[in-house]
Amino acid sequence: MPNHSSKKKFLKLPGYTGGSMAFKEFIAKNIQYPKEALAAGIEGSVVVEYNINDNGEVVSPHVLKGLGYGCDEEAVRLVSMLSYEKARNRGVRVKVTTKTKITFTLPRVSINYSTPEKKSPEKKSGGSESYGYTINL
Repeated sequence: MPNHSSKKKFLKLPGYTGGSMAFKEFIAKNIQYPKEALAAGIEGSVVVEYNINDNGEVVSPHVLKGLGYGCDEEAVRLVSMLSYEKARNRGVRVKVTTKTKITFTLPRVSINYSTPEKKSPEKKSGGSESYGYTINL
């Protein structure tokens, strides 16, 4: 009797060259936060659907769920730059439709401060101590 519990995949989907970590690095390296979205404080995700042809090229990307403020256009630009492995299944060229979520997160500002150490704080006659600190942005 054949074992029906293990299902076979008949279609081999094209993967991003370098795997999922390389995909995430590519997005992080090439994303440019739109000025309009930055000024308006917009954060969120844009879902882009696109086709991958038999040569691994992205074809006809379009936004399924957008944010506006230039984020949709930036997500389409990023997806259009992607390059996948060639898609062939059993010698037949195939075209695959897939979706990608591009997340826009506002850059965080961190403030670090340090207090210079003094060997002994100067005490005034009133008994109060004086310290200084610097904030570097």
